[in-house]
Amino acid sequence: MNNQINLQTPEKFPGALTVTQLNEYVKRIIDGTPQLNNVYVKGEISNFKNHYSTGHYYFTLKDEGGQLRSVMFKSAAAKMQFIPEDGMKVTAHGRISSFVRDGTYQLYCDAMEPDGIGALYVAFEQLKRKLELEGLFDPARKRPLPKIPTRVGIITSATGAAIRDMINVCGRRFPYARLILFPSLVQGPDAPPQLIAGMNYFNATRSVDVIIIGRGGGSIEDLWAFNDEGLARAVAASRIPVISAVGHETDFTICDFVADRRAPTPSAAAELAVPDTAELKRKISNIITREADVIGAMLRLRREKLESLANSRAMTDPGNLIEDKRILLDHLSDRLRLAEDRDLQMKKAEMAAAAGKLNALNPLSVISRGYSAVYREDGALVKKIEDVEPGDKVAFKTIGGEALCTVDEIRKNNG
Repeated sequence: MNNQINLQTPEKFPGALTVTQLNEYVKRIIDGTPQLNNVYVKGEISNFKNHYSTGHYYFTLKDEGGQLRSVMFKSAAAKMQFIPEDGMKVTAHGRISSFVRDGTYQLYCDAMEPDGIGALYVAFEQLKRKLELEGLFDPARKRPLPKIPTRVGIITSATGAAIRDMINVCGRRFPYARLILFPSLVQGPDAPPQLIAGMNYFNATRSVDVIIIGRGGGSIEDLWAFNDEGLARAVAASRIPVISAVGHETDFTICDFVADRRAPTPSAAAELAVPDTAELKRKISNIITREADVIGAMLRLRREKLESLANSRAMTDPGNLIEDKRILLDHLSDRLRLAEDRDLQMKKAEMAAAAGKLNALNPLSVISRGYSAVYREDGALVKKIEDVEPGDKVAFKTIGGEALCTVDEIRKNNG
């Protein structure tokens, strides 16, 4: 087919192209243009979608004047050091081709770099932000370092300058500590699994009191193994305190943020891990001196108290003490008897008063003063005239006995 396309209506020209034929024709033109097979495109990412089931990235590149649909397949996305995000300005590389079904052209992206900053830096910031939101950098979850460790685990290269520096510092400061090396690669794609294996080994065997993980200085690419997410999680999950010592003082890695302590250099990590013997001896000497002073003061007080007791009358003349106690006992006995007498008199007076009150309420006491009490047959006391009727039998109780009578007549008082 030549490059001329008949655009007349199909009614007049039955040989007109179908939509699919036209789209395929355009695709062959685009694919056949060498300049479009190797292009760099700058723009801002929008409508980014990470198709997790396939691993493909779908997004749009745009600028002030237009937009370009783009796709990055899983094979290329797996090589990315960072994950694209909406609003990120990037330079993308790939080829332009047409998608026949939709009749649109798009960029088939095979590489991408952040515009103005490196991919590794973007990846570092993305992982840092992710782990910080999960709380892995929280100071509250970090463990204190042991005061006097006797076993120090070191995860680093067996041949690097870092291990020599740490051995020298530990030997000078605290030669009593045993250093246990877990040799590992410290850069390259194979380094993270070995570094993680070292963390797992020391935690599984519980063979050390503190762990130092690190290496000497280098470029961001050299130190990148210590920005691995799996290593960061292994350090955070460690039951043994971890000191991170990666690179120089100005170098920072994800491992530094997650570890319990960060040291600017491997030598500084060794200084953090073990105490200084001379300083430790001075502290122990000060403690011994203070304890000796405290014990001496306690002994002096006890000695003075013992001397005071030895010179007391109880020790020098126990007979006098016994006589004093006997006199005191007699005095206390007299006080007790007086107290008992007073209490007995009070109780007698209270009893007499109570007996007087009861006697005053006793009807027989009224009889003894010349009065009589009248009772019905049922034993009830006759208190008023209405309590009896003519014909009732009553008993008059008076001094010396009682008289049995029959009521012949009732006479009530007027008013």
